[in-house]
Order: sequence, then C-alpha cells, then structure tokens
Amino acid sequence: MKMLLTSGGVSTPLLRSTLVDLLGRPLEECDALCIPTASYGHPWTTPVNAWRFVTGTTPAPMVELGWRSVGILELAALPSLARERWVPWVEAADVLLVDGGDALYLAHWMRESGLVDLLPDLPGVWVGLSAGTMVMAPQVGEEFVGWPPPDGADRALGIVDVAVFPHIDNPDLPENTMAAAERWAAALDGPAYALDDRSALVVDGGPPRVVSDGTWRFFPGPGAGTA
Repeated sequence: MKMLLTSGGVSTPLLRSTLVDLLGRPLEECDALCIPTASYGHPWTTPVNAWRFVTGTTPAPMVELGWRSVGILELAALPSLARERWVPWVEAADVLLVDGGDALYLAHWMRESGLVDLLPDLPGVWVGLSAGTMVMAPQVGEEFVGWPPPDGADRALGIVDVAVFPHIDNPDLPENTMAAAERWAAALDGPAYALDDRSALVVDGGPPRVVSDGTWRFFPGPGAGTA
C-alpha cells in the first residue's frame, strides 16, 4: 500500500498534487474510507474530535478534499464483524484517511481488527494525519505515549523504518519545537523525522522521502552521526 504520511493533513497544493500522483487520478474519482479510531485513545480528545474529523471540519484537510464518496470505518467495531463483511470495503477503497489521536491505541486496534495484515496487498493509498502517520513507525517515543499499551512499550507497527515527530512549530502545540524533537530523537532506537504541518513523508516502493514546502528535519539515529 502506498502512503502519504502527513503531520497536518493534505494542507498544501504540493501535498494534494502528491496525493493525486499516488492515486493516479483526480480525488473526485476516488472513494475514501475515513478512520477516526485514534482520536478515542488520546487523553486530550473527546467524541467531538472524531465528529470534526468525519465531517471535515478540522484545520487538517482530509475528508473534505472532494472525494467521490466517503465512508467511516471504526476499527474497534471490526472484531465483532465477520471478515467477509468488512474486508471488501477496505479492498474497494482508493484511499484510507486516518485521523490523529493516540498512535499506540490505533496500532492496537489495527492489530486486533486484522487490518494491519491486509496493508501489504491493498492497492490504495494510506493518508495518515499525525497519529495516523506515527502508527507506521517502529516506535513513537516516550513523549507520545498517552494510551498505555498492555506491554508498556512505545512500539508501533514498524511498517516504515523511521519515527515521526509531528506538528513542529504549531501555535496550538507550543511544546512541539524543533529542540523538543531533537531531545525526543536522541532517545529513539533508530532514525526519525520531525515534520511541520506543511510536510509529509511519501512511501511508494522505496525508502520514505520528504515532500514539503515547510519545515522538517531528519535525525539519523544512534551511531549514524549528527543531522
């Protein structure tokens, strides 16, 4: 599955054109499923956050981009359904729009539902927003553990080999500075990126690459020298 791993959604013309390239056709010809699951796990969020995401009324453009159709997929409900009911929905979607919130909570339900096992063979595009991006990393870092996982570790899915610190210099998150990202990265086991809300990583058959007209930084990880 191709991926556009954003910090703040499809927030710029550059990110939108990148998404169109990944899809291979205009957004208006594509069917989307939005996944609000991560928002329920974060200690700062309420059901209002999930409503804003699925109705396209957040500051991070995702659902409101002009898709041909948009459905809602709640991962916590999937274990109660037969796989033959919901798997075709996912396989038919051109794009999965994955909300922010708590990345470890999202990783838990991706495993519990079995969605994670489908990802390598899905033909569409995964568009992550914040936690929807961080969930693909090997780990999220101690600073981003809100929902305590059963094993107590900060491990995410490890589908990509880099971690992500989102929302650099976002005025609503004054603690998300580049200096804070540098401290966060120093405690990780591997490489990482810090991204502002005009930046994203693209995964399309090779190592992640940055698409940005904003601010970002790469941290090479232990033993690899300085950035």
